[in-house]
Amino acid sequence: MGVLTYFSELYSDFTEGLNKKKEKKHFQMVEIKIRLDCEGCEKRARHSVEGMKGVTKVEVEAKENKLTVYGFVDPKKVLKRVRRKTGKAAVMWPYVKHDLVYHPYVAGAYDKKAPPGYVRNVNDDPSIGQLARASSLEERYATAFSDENPNSCNVM
Repeated sequence: MGVLTYFSELYSDFTEGLNKKKEKKHFQMVEIKIRLDCEGCEKRARHSVEGMKGVTKVEVEAKENKLTVYGFVDPKKVLKRVRRKTGKAAVMWPYVKHDLVYHPYVAGAYDKKAPPGYVRNVNDDPSIGQLARASSLEERYATAFSDENPNSCNVM
């Protein structure tokens, strides 16, 4: 009986090791900033990720220089493949919608190269994030003298 127990434990250890490696990927939306000058660049960027395993949909927005990939993929692998297949510099999408930032025109948040309606994602950068995020006390003082506030101070 000792030999049978030994082999059954050995087999169970072997199958547990196989199950740990196969971790399912979650459905993700990966946004990549890549320079798209012409239709050929768009086509090359699209075809670089369409053949990947797990990709369900690819969107290319040339005006915004943006490639969006939907599917069960790893963002790092998608970025690496785009860089390798296109030969262009590609980075993760560094922008967020203009409405999501409290003070979008702070020096670190505003970017001239950003597409219309977008600013830099200041939540990722702690040194700039403090400038762009205002506390409730700062907001209260700023709105006290605002023209949009009907109860504002009329001293001026």
